Amino acid sequence: MGERIYRIRTEAGLTQAQFSEIFGVSQQSVQKWESGQATPDLDKIILISKYFDVSLDALILGNDNRVVEETKQNKAVKPQYQNMHDWEFYSSNLLIEYQQSLEEGLELEKYKDVFSSVSRLPKGEIKKKLGDILFEVVTSANQREKYAYVEPSELEKIKSLRKKNIGLSAYSLDALENKLHGAWMGRVCGCMLGKTVEGIRTDELIPFLKETNNYPMQRYIYQSDLTDKIIGKYKFGFSGRCYADKIDGMPVDDDTNYVVLAQMIIEKYGKDFTPYDVSKAWLRYQSKDAYCTAERVAFCNFVKGYTPPESAVYKNPYREWIGAQIRGDYFGYINPGNPELAAEMAWRDASISHVKNGIYGEMLVAAMLAVAATTNDLEKILLGGLAEIPYTSRLYKDVTAIYHAFKNGVSQKECFGMIHNKWNEHSSHDWCHTISNAMIVTASLLYGRGDFGKSICMAVEAGFDTDCNGATVGSVLGMANGIESISEYWRNPINDTLHTSIFGVGTVKITDCVKLTMAHITKA
Repeated sequence: MGERIYRIRTEAGLTQAQFSEIFGVSQQSVQKWESGQATPDLDKIILISKYFDVSLDALILGNDNRVVEETKQNKAVKPQYQNMHDWEFYSSNLLIEYQQSLEEGLELEKYKDVFSSVSRLPKGEIKKKLGDILFEVVTSANQREKYAYVEPSELEKIKSLRKKNIGLSAYSLDALENKLHGAWMGRVCGCMLGKTVEGIRTDELIPFLKETNNYPMQRYIYQSDLTDKIIGKYKFGFSGRCYADKIDGMPVDDDTNYVVLAQMIIEKYGKDFTPYDVSKAWLRYQSKDAYCTAERVAFCNFVKGYTPPESAVYKNPYREWIGAQIRGDYFGYINPGNPELAAEMAWRDASISHVKNGIYGEMLVAAMLAVAATTNDLEKILLGGLAEIPYTSRLYKDVTAIYHAFKNGVSQKECFGMIHNKWNEHSSHDWCHTISNAMIVTASLLYGRGDFGKSICMAVEAGFDTDCNGATVGSVLGMANGIESISEYWRNPINDTLHTSIFGVGTVKITDCVKLTMAHITKA
């Protein structure tokens, strides 16, 4: 029987420690069972039999032909949970779900210990089933009384909660191609700057920048900055990453893939595309591995038959993370001077994978870019973006707080300190949330005062999602000030070349993307 227990455990991908925790015994007991030094008590044999859907005959007597046939007929087919990525296994993210739900104002405090206990279980059928139950608890929870925010996900309700408080200037068609070239290139350069250190925390980033004579940050990080001593000194893995002195164009990155993918969606479905069209494009043009967190959940939901907007909420603890905020640029590019339509298109895209502030983040960025096509006034650009999202939302409140701090003379250091005090960069939820990163984008635009290099460096040096924030800041400034505002220093390593992982696209020229963008704008 010891050999059979060993085979059952290893085929399930469980360690002896995990196996012992499931059945409430010590690891030493499991070792003795498997070595034949001891035999499990009858109650434990029954538990093992039920947990793994193996008959008692098969477990106790061995696999004679009769028992093999019985086991084949009766054993349930189950996935190898240990091989599933955490992004695809809801029960691995229950603490994130709990925090996300509390921030949305749901009454879940009394379930805190349950979420915590289930989250500590090893991956397996029991953890999945308990996670399913907790998902039902979340979806049926009431909102707390006197919750301070009103945050709808439906477009018409979002529109009803806007503060339309700015006038818009007309854009110049003659200057537009120059601005669009700046936006595309700005996004790529800002993304490249942050890509090298994506995932690092500032308690290592700042010492590293100082050690490599790049603090305050003012340039790309190079492979030539690295020595064996530096690589060994930091927990962050500097080996095998992309460096500006070793690239042949912009490497593949989701932050730039999405702009090209949005362009393909407009080319295929037109400006009247629907959320369902976006979901079909996701399945058609990229593999599952191209998508992360909320996008990965949505992709898997599409495969299972969930369509927007249900695809955004079914077992999606990342529903307010930054993923949508990095996808909205193209809808701003093709709607110069029309932030309302830019935000609406962004909503159609965001609503397939996000809710509430996750949606608002994409609407904010798209609207800002639409305004930036008409002006280089950064305050007007920011306010134009805010005018398209609910003033009753957490995103509006926190981005506005950064704007007021800037206007009231709060120093750059103090302002970024406010962000770090509010959001814990060592928490994956805080690190990847829409709002924390939108605050960094806002502060970098305002305190950078229009200087491209200074602003993207500020966004990356702040930590959190470095490539996303560098890309968004670069995109807005490139649109506002045109391609000439981005010096050759930043542009040369890119060499007008953008690599993608999109099926049938591969590598594109940025200037060709700009020309197609112009065609989408002028097409009736």
